[in-house]
Amino acid sequence: MKVCFPLFALAALLLGPPPRTQAQKAALHELPITPATAAWGYYDAAAPPVLRIKSGETVRVHTLITSTPARLEGAGLPAAQVEPNLRDITEHVTNKGPGGHILTGPIFVEGAEPGDVLEVRIQSIDLAIPYAYNAFGAKSGFIPEDFGYAKMRIIPLDAKKMVAHFLPGIDVPLRPFFGSMGVAPPAAAGRINSAPPGIHGGNLDNKELVAGTTLYLPVHAAGGLFFVGDGHAGQGNGEVDITALETSLTGTLQFIVRKDLHQTLPRAETPTAYISMGLNEDLTLAAKDAVREMIAFLVAEKHLSRDDAYMLCSVAGDLDVTQVVDGTRGAHMILPKSIFGKVKTAKKE
Repeated sequence: MKVCFPLFALAALLLGPPPRTQAQKAALHELPITPATAAWGYYDAAAPPVLRIKSGETVRVHTLITSTPARLEGAGLPAAQVEPNLRDITEHVTNKGPGGHILTGPIFVEGAEPGDVLEVRIQSIDLAIPYAYNAFGAKSGFIPEDFGYAKMRIIPLDAKKMVAHFLPGIDVPLRPFFGSMGVAPPAAAGRINSAPPGIHGGNLDNKELVAGTTLYLPVHAAGGLFFVGDGHAGQGNGEVDITALETSLTGTLQFIVRKDLHQTLPRAETPTAYISMGLNEDLTLAAKDAVREMIAFLVAEKHLSRDDAYMLCSVAGDLDVTQVVDGTRGAHMILPKSIFGKVKTAKKE
């Protein structure tokens, strides 16, 4: 049988795919960490955006370890292994907030308005350097009364095996995530400390926020104004000495403005579970808020009654301590998706 091959198809084979349009090229942005793109120690609705994107676009964002060259070298890191960008930022950034985190941002997402939700899809997270540190201070951590001095340890990271060589014979599996991801707080709050998490997200230190997870943040300022940093190669729930495996990370994040969602606190979703969060200076009150947020989710998205939602949280939800060292304590509840079967979830737009 004779087969007719269209001329346009033959041309496509010979010439290859057409060049990408300018709009297609703009869908992926690169955001380096430099003195001009760093927000040191704060979240602020008045911070000028370092990048403007459209809803649905993706950013490859670079972040820095939360430390200084002097501290890292004092702990034994060779000077040659200190990132040049960290030296530049330490020397040239003078506009600092009350916190210690070196954040990248803010990113302005067109169309995001107060009352909306910013959906942040964490597509990938990569190690940027072959080491991390862990440290505690004389007046920090969960039990400072037991450790009245400061100590820092440089910990090699094995990107091939994805483990941290903590000590001879002790290897810790790596699950990289950004300890701090958040939007600007309400303008009335002014410039706030980067350390305590809050309704804006921020220093959540939630180890479940790895690649493949989606974070949902309530928006409080035009454009959302998203900040990210405090890279962790891994962490235990609680983060009890006040630091994790602190390192520099590079992540690919997609941002989507959600007009159909309305939240008061951050939430998250993994491929296999839903996560609610509670934040309060009192850990008990934080845990209660995490339960309340999961109940609200189940009522709105799974159409359960409040009674049934409360019961389901008790029989299937895991209530965990997120962290106990950031001033504002964190708790989160994890509910597996597998229990729902054919229960209908509210449709995403």
